[in-house]
Amino acid sequence: MLVLSCSTKLLILEKMLKSHFPESLKAETDNLDHYTNAYAVFYKDVRAYQRLLEECDVINWEQVFQIQGLQSELHGVSKAVAESKRLDVKLSSFKAVHLPPVSAPPDTSSLMGSSPRLTYLSVADADLLNRTWSRGGNEQCLQYIANLISCFPSVCVRDDKGDPVSWSLTDQFATMCHGYTLPEHRRKGYSRLVALTLARKLQSRGFPSQGNVLDDNVASISLLKSVHAEFLPCRFHRLILTPATFSGQVHL
Repeated sequence: MLVLSCSTKLLILEKMLKSHFPESLKAETDNLDHYTNAYAVFYKDVRAYQRLLEECDVINWEQVFQIQGLQSELHGVSKAVAESKRLDVKLSSFKAVHLPPVSAPPDTSSLMGSSPRLTYLSVADADLLNRTWSRGGNEQCLQYIANLISCFPSVCVRDDKGDPVSWSLTDQFATMCHGYTLPEHRRKGYSRLVALTLARKLQSRGFPSQGNVLDDNVASISLLKSVHAEFLPCRFHRLILTPATFSGQVHL
């Protein structure tokens, strides 16, 4: 692997990478869009992370945004710095999960005949996903989901009318998210099929097959256990930070 240290070469590389970004990721940012305005954090020294927040021009504190990570000090340090800048902080915490390698194609016996069929999501499905996601129901989430569908791997089962009945997609941090099956199509094996198919697709492209689940989501936890997913000893933390300017305007 070539390691670049020359500032000129680094600038050239940055321009090359940006030229290959999907157009949907180069659009003007929305200051209320905490789905897209997101930072993933990992640190070896929590003091270095705190200094990064306090001293460096890394984060745009003038917009609503999220910070996510797996380390226990993340909340306390971020909250202290954010409150000093008059931002409100909302924490959500989840079980962190890693799916094992999926070497063989998942069993598709639950799909009988020509319908339903296993395929992938399209941007036309974004409205349905926005309406069914516990984090959704707003314009920012609708656009965010459309961008995820356009840019990253997804899997879904469609009925005989071509409508999605079960699905999962991938976010900008290569995390499997919004796994959902419509109530009238549950207990048919679709969620398992979708999860394993997406995990295999991600693994084939060199990505980890990772996700997170709420502690009280019994159905999803049972599904993950049935496919021998590993529940990590750490937790996944998501912080949504809101400047006082936008208080009351944000869909959380």
